[in-house]
Amino acid sequence: MQNLTVVIPAYNEEHGLTKVLPELIENLENGWEVIVVDDGSTDKTAEIVKGYKKIQLVKHPYNKGYGAALKTGIRAAKNEAILLMDSDGQHSIKDFHRIIKKFGEDDYDLVIGARSTEAYQVKTRVPGKFLLTKTAEYLMGTKIKDLNSGLRIFKKSKVVPFFNILPNSFSFSTTSTLAFLKEAFNVAYIDIETEKREGRKSSVKFARDGSRTLLLITRVIMLFNPLKIFFPVSVLTFALGVLWGLYGVVIFQRIPNSSVILMVFGMFLFFFGMLADQTASIRRQIHVSE
Repeated sequence: MQNLTVVIPAYNEEHGLTKVLPELIENLENGWEVIVVDDGSTDKTAEIVKGYKKIQLVKHPYNKGYGAALKTGIRAAKNEAILLMDSDGQHSIKDFHRIIKKFGEDDYDLVIGARSTEAYQVKTRVPGKFLLTKTAEYLMGTKIKDLNSGLRIFKKSKVVPFFNILPNSFSFSTTSTLAFLKEAFNVAYIDIETEKREGRKSSVKFARDGSRTLLLITRVIMLFNPLKIFFPVSVLTFALGVLWGLYGVVIFQRIPNSSVILMVFGMFLFFFGMLADQTASIRRQIHVSE
């Protein structure tokens, strides 16, 4: 591939970059550029990057978030093909070449490096990722091999229109994957291996990360396919109301007030779901047109 931009977000990754950058430099081809976005690091991240003349450093004055760093790097990219990789040394150069090859084989808009079950992962993240992935698969109606892998390659022209709905936080990868799938873009996966991160330990906390995952699931539902949640819940609620009403008529010779409440609530959920679905659709169209 002749024209490619590699974007690497980095926040206090001085140890990881000492492994990643030398390997990357050795594998650069003509027409490629590498952009490291220093997201307000307080260590020697920027100094390490400045030691490589072939690498462009973009600095945030303060920590804005993983997604914000990616947006900055993507905006600065000169090429249409953009490859994202983490700065902590988890990704292999072997997989780096394989994902680029897959992207160039056909007219793919996004190729994701899907981590295998044997690949290294932070154990506290696994339950949340599993729940999030299953929710996303239900909403999209398709199998998703890896929802939020940090190693991916895509077309700049396809992702930029979604910037207004893509978060500045850790959920950038998840939301962008769903955006590509929702718009029926060509998405593919390749299996990759990951290693234990270099340098500082992961900042994941079970309670904090769990609450973030629940919030993200709610956001994903409301943004991409709210009716797929509201419709079955509304039908179930209305059906329970009807059954409870029939039971009341048979046993008490009257319709219980709770039965009426359930049926009304079921109808309310249905119409609320319709409204949410239309709002989500209009919102996506507006942001994409911008």
